[in-house]
Amino acid sequence: MTTISSQFSSYVPSLIIVVGPTASGKSGLALQLAERLNGLILGADSRQIYREFDIGTAKPPWEERQQAPHYLIDICEPTETLTVADYQAKAQILIQQIHLENKRVPLLVGGTGLYVNAIAKGLIIPRVAPQPNLRHQLESLGQPQCYIFLQQVDPAAAQRIHPNDAVRTLRALEVYYATGRAISAQQGENPPDYPLIHIGLDCGEALRQRISQRTHHMIDAGLVDEVQTLINRYGADLPLLDTLGYAEIKRYLAGDVSLAEAAVLIIRHTQQFAKRQRTWFRKEKAIKWFDSNDVGLIDKVWEYLQFQGIGVE
Repeated sequence: MTTISSQFSSYVPSLIIVVGPTASGKSGLALQLAERLNGLILGADSRQIYREFDIGTAKPPWEERQQAPHYLIDICEPTETLTVADYQAKAQILIQQIHLENKRVPLLVGGTGLYVNAIAKGLIIPRVAPQPNLRHQLESLGQPQCYIFLQQVDPAAAQRIHPNDAVRTLRALEVYYATGRAISAQQGENPPDYPLIHIGLDCGEALRQRISQRTHHMIDAGLVDEVQTLINRYGADLPLLDTLGYAEIKRYLAGDVSLAEAAVLIIRHTQQFAKRQRTWFRKEKAIKWFDSNDVGLIDKVWEYLQFQGIGVE
């Protein structure tokens, strides 16, 4: 297969974005595209950025990372906090460097919609670090009261945030109390000036089977030992251990459920998560969707990229 470096007589900076629900095959497709394009892969996953959280986050194995350079994976410690603004800054710098120096095609790959939008839409994000003490005080009041506060200090944000969305409510209040300005007045978009090509992967009802298979593969690959090691090293109260896959295994290690029950819970919660991802990405009209079960997937995606001017002379 001829690579982009030998086909292009002139380099046009661009970004290929590969999104979709968890277990839809994004990493596999991205690796195939990176090999054809002599490209680099930039992760867009809010948990793969953390070191030591490997099996439960379906982090690309080391062998795949040797086939094509991977960035924005394993970039911070489990005890650190990386905000969306921090991620955005790192990703934008990388993309700029790739465009100016490497002259290779970057692929932004992942299922964290906010990370993707931070780059694709150039979200203007208030750079306010988490305020643990303030959050604790607000959480103690309960979500209904916090939402009433939000309606009072930032009606525009309250209209966009669901009354039950505690995460976004707390963040909006956190920004307001830290800066004295409403978060809605500090947000906006500044899209990049280079071409974006959006590719989405999905496989309908077959995703349920994919999620089940991947869950059992994770357990067979040593997920229980990974969680136990993380608990021993950082304590069971580490926030990341309350996320998908880790929380359920933590319950198994505490004796609350059997391993089989933990697996069922992981599958159920992953399916719920995938549904939310689908809802998020289906709102984006720029995405060209492909069936990840299609035996000719890579060729159809490649044909689409060529139509968009990627991989042709």
